[in-house]
Amino acid sequence: MIKAGIIGGTGYTGVELLRLLAVHPQVELRAISSRSEKGRPVADIFPSLRGRVNLAFCDPEEAALDQCDVVFAATPNGVAMTHARELINAGVRLIDLSADFRLKDVDEWSRWYGMAHACPELVAEAVYGLPEINRAQVVDAHLVANPGCYPTTVILGLTPLLEAGLVDTQTLIADSKSGVSGAGRGASVGTLLAEASDSFKAYGIAGHRHLPEIRQGLSQAAGESVGLTFVPHLVPMIRGIESTLYARLKDTRVDLTEIYRARYADEPFIDVMPDGSLPETRSVRGSNQVRIACYRPQDGEMAVISVVEDNLVKGAAGQAVQNMNLMFGLAETLGLQNLALWP
Repeated sequence: MIKAGIIGGTGYTGVELLRLLAVHPQVELRAISSRSEKGRPVADIFPSLRGRVNLAFCDPEEAALDQCDVVFAATPNGVAMTHARELINAGVRLIDLSADFRLKDVDEWSRWYGMAHACPELVAEAVYGLPEINRAQVVDAHLVANPGCYPTTVILGLTPLLEAGLVDTQTLIADSKSGVSGAGRGASVGTLLAEASDSFKAYGIAGHRHLPEIRQGLSQAAGESVGLTFVPHLVPMIRGIESTLYARLKDTRVDLTEIYRARYADEPFIDVMPDGSLPETRSVRGSNQVRIACYRPQDGEMAVISVVEDNLVKGAAGQAVQNMNLMFGLAETLGLQNLALWP
């Protein structure tokens, strides 16, 4: 059994990790930390876990995380990097769900996140944990930077076109919409029911923290720097992301759906849908699935790619478990076979 610990188990990604790991056949939950809820039973805060998780929250310094095989950091940005060196030196494998190790340029990371990096020497060895792109590197990794929710949809959605050199790399557009759980569990006026319900708005147009992460991933796929306009939106639902992606084709004779099917033919969590399909966020709700549909409107030169995921599963905790499975030589789909909830 894999002995697993979680740093920061009280947020939405933390409870999603608990939901998945509590029923994983090869995982034993050993410690769940939270300074604010120290000593309180997990099931008191999350009744959905009654009978499945019998642990209480503990202080990170008292959690004996160095006795775990793997630790998940479901923490705000800037926290995981303060634990990373000690855990790795103890032989623990770390999967960080925050942004601390996603960007390879430490100076750029500091500009976007407003703080100095606590262990820049570890950034180079961190593996960006998008299995469909970096599977071989994830297998041997001791430190995995779990991707952000928006970047997962955009990178997976555009990679087949960029790898094949089929589009203009300087005019890419990502129009992305997320449910309010993407903002986290902390109290915020913007995510109050009276504020978010019956409304729809863009935000972060001038620059969102996921922008450099997305550019980094797309540039890797393209083999060159890319130009990207990324506009996120908040929609009045709890879970889910839909990204509508636009790329100008160099050759309009290509069959987009076949290109995507060939690229993702062996990927258990990517469903390339038939021509004419319109992916819905509710079709992936609660699952680790990504659904993709390809369009070329009016037979023009613009490829339009629609991608949906559950931001808390494939966009966070599910992808982290997928990475853990790879790191410990397990079947990649183990513990992640649950179907989406419908309706």
